[in-house]
Amino acid sequence: MLVALLMAGAGSIQRIREARYPEGAVAEETLYLTSGATLQRLTAGYNALAADLYWIRAIHHFGGVKLRLTGAVPGGVELVAAPTDYRLLYPLLDITTTLDPKFNIAYRFGAVFLAEAFPGGAGRPDLAIALLEKGLRARPDKWEYMQDIGFVHYWWRHDYQAAAGWFERAANVPGAPWFLKSLAATTLAEGGDRESSRTMWQAIRESAEIEWLRNDAERRLTQLRAMDEIDELQRRSDRVTAASGRPVSDWSEVVGGIPVDPTGVPYELEAGRVMLSRSSPLFPLPAEPQRMLTSP
Repeated sequence: MLVALLMAGAGSIQRIREARYPEGAVAEETLYLTSGATLQRLTAGYNALAADLYWIRAIHHFGGVKLRLTGAVPGGVELVAAPTDYRLLYPLLDITTTLDPKFNIAYRFGAVFLAEAFPGGAGRPDLAIALLEKGLRARPDKWEYMQDIGFVHYWWRHDYQAAAGWFERAANVPGAPWFLKSLAATTLAEGGDRESSRTMWQAIRESAEIEWLRNDAERRLTQLRAMDEIDELQRRSDRVTAASGRPVSDWSEVVGGIPVDPTGVPYELEAGRVMLSRSSPLFPLPAEPQRMLTSP
């Protein structure tokens, strides 16, 4: 209840700020206290409350920077993006989890925020792993953190041996779900291919206790579906190009009508190349390591 009230209050303050300052204005954020240990002493007896407040600030920082960098601000103001724009994210998460070492959501959500490729996130999988390892020091029995570390290694670092090792470690924790054993084996055998990615996201969707993580897994699965559709459309476009001797420029040459992605946004066709629209909620699609290695 307290967190809900604080979130509502933070939202009200932000709406007042947006109404007062010009659209697109960017405020410089500063952390005046950077030591979680110092804050622990200053907030003795109220550490949990202070952790909630810093967690809210971390969410606000992440959301605000992401909106600016993706251009989703009122009036469509375009702003210059730089990875350092997320520079306060890890310090805020570090303080939050120092004040409350068992703050489960801060570890798991925070790791996603940190690992997500820039500009949708900080693009710092190394810091995501550091945060989750910090969580394990506080709660060594949290197989979820081990699974999440494996996931970061798999999806963002493309280190399938490390990912499999963490899935195996998670599987050995009492109470961990059965699928982690098979996930470890699949990752070692087929790491980097689309089907193993699909298997992983399905496992996360079915096991996640937090709705936001389930929804994120569902979105990733939808992205994989879009990638399958793009591959099929690309094959058709390539056949027409080979037959005609020129790149396809109109969907009518490939399929009847204009194909749309799983969210209903039309795919784009440019000089024979099929692409996801930048206006799609699924944009950008994840990179596929095996394709990156084999592409010319």
